[in-house]
Amino acid sequence: MSARLRWLLVGLVLLVIAVPLAILFLRTHERVTEVERLPPQGEASYNPLYVLGQALRADGLTVQSRPRLDLTRMPLAPGDTVVLLQDSAEVPAPAVTALMAWVARGGHLIVRTPPIGKDDARNGPLLDALGVDSEGQESDCQPFHVRDDPQHVEFCNGRRFAVAPPTGITLERGWGDEESRVFARLRHGHGRIDVLADMAFMHGKGRPNPAVPPNAANAIIDGLHDKAHRDLTRYVLAPNHGKGTMWLVYASRPPSLWNRVFYLGWPVWAPLLLALLGWLWQRAQRLGSELPSPPAERRSLLEHIRASGEHLLRFGKAPLLYDAVRRAFLARLRRRSPTAAALAGEARVHAIATLLQWSHARVQTALTPPAAHDVAGLRDRIRLLIQMRNLL
Repeated sequence: MSARLRWLLVGLVLLVIAVPLAILFLRTHERVTEVERLPPQGEASYNPLYVLGQALRADGLTVQSRPRLDLTRMPLAPGDTVVLLQDSAEVPAPAVTALMAWVARGGHLIVRTPPIGKDDARNGPLLDALGVDSEGQESDCQPFHVRDDPQHVEFCNGRRFAVAPPTGITLERGWGDEESRVFARLRHGHGRIDVLADMAFMHGKGRPNPAVPPNAANAIIDGLHDKAHRDLTRYVLAPNHGKGTMWLVYASRPPSLWNRVFYLGWPVWAPLLLALLGWLWQRAQRLGSELPSPPAERRSLLEHIRASGEHLLRFGKAPLLYDAVRRAFLARLRRRSPTAAALAGEARVHAIATLLQWSHARVQTALTPPAAHDVAGLRDRIRLLIQMRNLL
């Protein structure tokens, strides 16, 4: 069979198998398009006012976003608007003075009260300068009339406040009870200051709508996805809308480098960690519980001396032990009292007894060798010689 005929047969077999499989696949499968909503990426993941900034830019306004209030890097001009999502209690007194002077020249400042549960015992320099008291206030929903949603409420999670403006500041508009407000617009010079119980309606991140399918146009509600919230945002931003720069202080920080490495870089560091652990396991000499140390050799000098003495005593060499102790006593006697050591016999015994203030008989007994098998006498004489040696 030639090579051409062989390849022709292979092609026919593949054709006979592939055509029925293709027909079966096309009849049993249907193409479906699904929309997957990905989580926010980049700045949108940590900036709650990101969607608001994009919407204002689409309207042709100049928008600047800042993580924290920094007046040295924010050249505020009359006609500008500052949306201060940052906790107003964290604004220092020098910054409060500069903000009040800027508002008097025509600025528009939007602030909120401190969040519930963060620190119920403080207002901060900014709210104190405005005569706003939020201490001890709780959150309570405020009805907000919407034509197609008669049960609509706002500021359910914000801290209410009372307003008593100081001299030079007037209350232009308010919303809520006189002692428990959720919104107040204050007039200061040529500008205005809006105090809100909460700014959640300006956030770009919403929540799923359980009443509609996940892929519907209104699948996400709350935040700026809600029409009533967009209307409320337009009303709050109205005083200087289109006049100057919109400064959005979103009071957040981008994720740290270690956060990104841990959560986004795990496909790289996890295999490297496993490889490192495997290498360490391969290089380890022994795994398991620690083995006990081998017993050390006993080389104590006292044990050798005791063993030598017991050996001599067992084999009847007791006089050698006595002679060793007696020589040690006489050696010290020559060093401490050469005169007594130079004597002999009874004269030496008398000199030693006088030196130690012992009885003559006791010294005589200590210096007399015991019998060969008198173990008790040996021990008694060795004890006396040691005592005499220690007293020299």
